[in-house]
Amino acid sequence: MTERQADIGLVGLAVMGQNLVLNMNDHGYAVAVYNRTPSVTQEFMAGPAAGTRVSGYTDLAAFVAALKRPRKVMLMVKAGAAVDAVIAELRPLLEPGDVIIDGGNSNHTDSTRRSRALREAGLLYVGTGVSGGEEGARFGPSIMPGGHHEAWPLVKDVLQAISAKVDGAPCCEWMGEDGAGHFVKMVHNGIEYGDMQLIAEAYHLLSSVGGLEASAIGDLFGRWNEGVLDSYLIDITAQIFKHVDQDGLPLVEKILDAAGQKGTGKWTATDALSLGVPLTLISEAVFARYLSALKDERVAASGVLRGPAAPEQQTGGLADGLAADLEQALYAAKIASYAQGFMLLRSAAAEYGWHLDYRAVARIWRGGCIIRSRFLNDIAAAYEATPDLPNLLVAPFFVRALEGAQGGWRRSVARAVVAGVPMPAMGAALAFFDGYRQARLPANLIQAQRDFFGAHTYERVDRPRGEHFHTDWTGHGGKTTSGTYDA
Repeated sequence: MTERQADIGLVGLAVMGQNLVLNMNDHGYAVAVYNRTPSVTQEFMAGPAAGTRVSGYTDLAAFVAALKRPRKVMLMVKAGAAVDAVIAELRPLLEPGDVIIDGGNSNHTDSTRRSRALREAGLLYVGTGVSGGEEGARFGPSIMPGGHHEAWPLVKDVLQAISAKVDGAPCCEWMGEDGAGHFVKMVHNGIEYGDMQLIAEAYHLLSSVGGLEASAIGDLFGRWNEGVLDSYLIDITAQIFKHVDQDGLPLVEKILDAAGQKGTGKWTATDALSLGVPLTLISEAVFARYLSALKDERVAASGVLRGPAAPEQQTGGLADGLAADLEQALYAAKIASYAQGFMLLRSAAAEYGWHLDYRAVARIWRGGCIIRSRFLNDIAAAYEATPDLPNLLVAPFFVRALEGAQGGWRRSVARAVVAGVPMPAMGAALAFFDGYRQARLPANLIQAQRDFFGAHTYERVDRPRGEHFHTDWTGHGGKTTSGTYDA
């Protein structure tokens, strides 16, 4: 390949990077690649990239020299210090107007920092979430770019070309300024945590109370996937329950019940706490993984701690009723989960000055990513009808959906409580729904307690909002207040 003939360069040839390169090649783009370990580049060029328009380099300067101006370099390296290290190596080789695209799972705060530092250096920056795993990267992921808006026209064609398509529309749109792209990806991953935990809780109740074997649960999930729960995660769950080990027994039952994670769910919960958003379902999903990791402690505790008597397993019509209720419970809890996720997006946009298009977010999640589902069409429609919708729960479509589903939702959570089956995410979602629909909550008592022991003051329902009052509850507390009403 002659000098400066590559349309885009990619640094980092782990499986995601390799698959994105091959995806770009499939769509007619000439790609230059570089990896810190030369042998990785050489093996890729001799293997999957053989016979393609991909060119490999073992020298970073030669790699940069192969790119058309303005240069576009996509990084697919481990989030954190490795991204900063590669950017530091690239900066002296690039010129003003060149674009660095961070396609890894970076924290949005790092993306904002890099966005501002690179602007000062005259370089353009795009921090983009890429969801869909290895298969998505190869055949079409959901892509969530943010950063310097003037970089978008330079990278739009290639990113939209390689993204998944739904009804002909690319699952890639501009998200917003600075770290907005990686924030949207983080929320996607948080919702993914919630969806997976909800499904796991349904499985637990179906097996322990419903008495269903793995194959029967697989059949049930297969049927659910033909209705309102139609989604990637429900589909693969049905397949998982059907998969048998070499001895013919269900493989899922042989997998250790200790879930791993890579941290994005924790980031989502942490940001929700910082921004004051009641992200209860997703936070419980993160905590459930932490609890699952305490395997040895749980095994020991199971021999000491006693719950309710083992419930009689249901059969026939009763089991059918349990399954029907759980389908509604999953649907309703899923609505609550996404409502919380979009609440977090809305709060972050206000806090950081981002201009997020919530309809666009829902649309690009419809294909390529882990949480893709039919349900996202309804979310997109809700935001198209009311762009400033305060909460998905109050959109007319979801008001009707929740009215129809909450009976099964309540019965499912009640069955689990009576049987001693933990449902932290589904129960948290129901509590959130019940709290959000209350015109009055018992927080008035909490404010009274805070004023009693800390003189934190309170507002009154019979006075204008914003006026703060303090009561000398004991008769010897004085009139001095703490001045920390919001603490």
